[in-house]
Amino acid sequence: MNNRPFDLLNDSLGKNVLVELKENVSVRGTLKAFDVHMNLVLENAEKLENGEPKNRYGLLLLRGDNVLLISP
Repeated sequence: MNNRPFDLLNDSLGKNVLVELKENVSVRGTLKAFDVHMNLVLENAEKLENGEPKNRYGLLLLRGDNVLLISP
């Protein structure tokens, strides 16, 4: 059972996650790494518009202060 937020992120390493960012931006990809500032590294990431892939990125670093939500 996950008792802390970072436990959930640890369990999500290597799995696909959906990340909601400020400015109404959504990104989906495989969570490769994170830190205490909620900076995230996603592999095979794609930016979504209206739920549909818009842009694809091989590797993407998301700055933690832009992250609003992470869904495993």
